[in-house]
Amino acid sequence: MRANRAYHLIVSRQGLEPAFLSSPERLDRIEVVSIDDGEVVLYWDLPAKQASRLLRTLRADLAGLDEDEFISRWEGADVEE
Repeated sequence: MRANRAYHLIVSRQGLEPAFLSSPERLDRIEVVSIDDGEVVLYWDLPAKQASRLLRTLRADLAGLDEDEFISRWEGADVEE
């Protein structure tokens, strides 16, 4: 089964402006939640610009990988720059 059928992305932004206009202090939260049980599987608090880049990659992987491949790829991933 594709990962986008098993997991849902939740993004919480600290501001309304787009990432490229945001202040460096703004942190955005990204959560990958299991659709079956509603549990948070993966979680990041990142600066807005980095969160924007991570979201693009996560969305592509959700659509292209199966659920086990997705979790094995992102579990324990270091996304800090």
